[in-house]
Amino acid sequence: MSTPMRVGMPESAVPVGRPLAPFPARSLRAPEAPPAPAGETPLTPVQRLERLCDRGSLRVLRSEVRSPFTDRAGDGDGVAVGAGEIDGRPVVVYAEDPKALGGSLGAAHAQSICRALDIAERAQVPVVGLVSSAGARLQEGLAALAGYGEIFHRIVQLSGVVPQLSVVCGPSAGGGAYAPALTDLVIMTREAAMFLTGPGVVREVMGEDVDAAGLGGPRVHSGNGVCHLVGDDEAHAVQFARRALSYLPSVAGGPLPKRPYSWDACDPGRHVPAEHRKVYDVRDVIADIVDRGSMFELAPRWARNIVTSFARIEGSPAGVLANQPRHLGGVIDADAAQKAARFVRTCHLFGLPLIVLVDTPGFLPGTKQEGAGVIRHGAKLVHAFAEADVPKVTFVLRKSYGGAHIAMNSGALGADMTFAWPDAQLGVMGAPQAVQFVNKRELAAAGDPVRARAVLAAAYEEEQLDSRVAATGGWVDERIEPRDTRDRIAWAMRLLATRTRTPPRAHNVPL
Repeated sequence: MSTPMRVGMPESAVPVGRPLAPFPARSLRAPEAPPAPAGETPLTPVQRLERLCDRGSLRVLRSEVRSPFTDRAGDGDGVAVGAGEIDGRPVVVYAEDPKALGGSLGAAHAQSICRALDIAERAQVPVVGLVSSAGARLQEGLAALAGYGEIFHRIVQLSGVVPQLSVVCGPSAGGGAYAPALTDLVIMTREAAMFLTGPGVVREVMGEDVDAAGLGGPRVHSGNGVCHLVGDDEAHAVQFARRALSYLPSVAGGPLPKRPYSWDACDPGRHVPAEHRKVYDVRDVIADIVDRGSMFELAPRWARNIVTSFARIEGSPAGVLANQPRHLGGVIDADAAQKAARFVRTCHLFGLPLIVLVDTPGFLPGTKQEGAGVIRHGAKLVHAFAEADVPKVTFVLRKSYGGAHIAMNSGALGADMTFAWPDAQLGVMGAPQAVQFVNKRELAAAGDPVRARAVLAAAYEEEQLDSRVAATGGWVDERIEPRDTRDRIAWAMRLLATRTRTPPRAHNVPL
C-alpha cells in the first residue's frame, strides 16, 4: 500500500487523539491561545470576539443598541454581535457580557442575538456564541422570557442548516443553559456552569447545599452529555470551537473543508489482542487509520464505552464511531446508544461520511438498563443509521453480536460497504453463551460439562461465528487484513463521494 505524499504540516491547533485528562489536570492546551497573564484587564465582549475570529475580520453590529428599561446594561444591552471569519470562512458571532447585569437577557439583548441568527440564516454561515448569562432579566419579566422563546425558535429553525456552536464561559442559568443545549456542539471552560436553577434556588426549594460547580460545572456536564468539550480557559475553548468548525461545512449540503495531510503506513491490528476478552484502546486503532493528528474526539468523558470523533481521510472530514473495549468491554448501554445516535445524526445533517469500527458483545442486559429505557435509546441509534444518507462504511474488528451487530451500521441496516478482519466473529451471541441454549441436552448428559462446553463452543465458533461464514453468506462484502483498513476506507470514500442523498422527509424520531 502506498503512503500518501506529505503535502503540508498536519493539524496542530489543538493536539488531540486522546480525551481530556481527568479533572483537574490541564490538557490539550492550544499553543495559539495562552492564558491571559495574571492581573491583566479582562477582555471586553468585542475583544473576545476578535480573539475568536481571524485577525482583522470582525465587523461589529448593533453596538449602540440600549435597553429601553435600564441604562445599567450599557451599549449593546449586555451582548456584542457581529460577523467575521474563521479560517477564511464567514461566521456570525456573539458574546454575552457577564459584567452587564450578570449577562442577563433583556428584550434588546435578545433582539440582537435574534438579528445575528437571522443574518446567519440568510447568509448560510455558521454561528458561534460565547455564552455567560444569569438568565432572563427579572426587571423585564415576560419581555425577557419572550426574548428567550424567540432565540430558541431561531436556533431550532437553523438546526441542521448551518453549524451552531456554543462556548459557555461562565455561569449560565435558565434560558442561558437551554440555548446552548439546542446547538450542535457545547464547549465549556473549567470556570463555567450550566443549570436551570442556581444554587440559591436549589438551597431554598430543595434544601440541597451545593455550589455552582457541583450543580452544573464541566465535571457534571462532560459526564452527562450536555457538554462535548472542556477548555482550560476561554482562550483554549475558543480554539476548540475554531477546530470543530474546520470539520464542518458552512451550510448543510455545502463542500466539506479539505486540508493538506500526511499519514504513516502502519498496521492498526497491532493494537487488538486476538483474545476476545482482553481489552485495548480503540483510539489507537483510529489514530492509525486516519490522517496524522486529525482525530478530534467529542464527549470523551460521557459513555466512554463508545468513541465519537471527527477525523480526516486524505484531507477530507469524516465522522468515526467506534465501540471502546477499554470500558465495559465495548458493550452498548443506554447512554452509549444516545451518544452514538446524536453523533450519527450530526454527521448525516452536515454530510460527513461515517466510518464505523465494531467490536461489541451486544447491548448491556439487566433490570437497570431496561428501566433506563435501553430499548428506546437503542432505537435512536438504529433510526439514526437507517436514516443517514451519507457514505457509511463498517469494519468489524473482533466481534459483533446480537442486536448491537445490527445497530452498529450493519449491511442489513443500510451500510454502503461492510468489511471484517479475518479473526472477527459475527453472530447472535458469543459461543460460550450460545451453546448453553443450542446444546443444552448434550451439556446435561456430559460427564465433564466444562470440557464439553469448550468443545461445543469451539465448534459453534467455526460453524456460526467465523468471519468466513459471514463472507460466504454475503453479510460482509469482503474480509480484509487490518493493515489494509485505511486503504479500503479511502477507496470507499472516493467511490461514494457522489452518493445520492434522499430529499429531506419528516420522521418521528424515538427521542
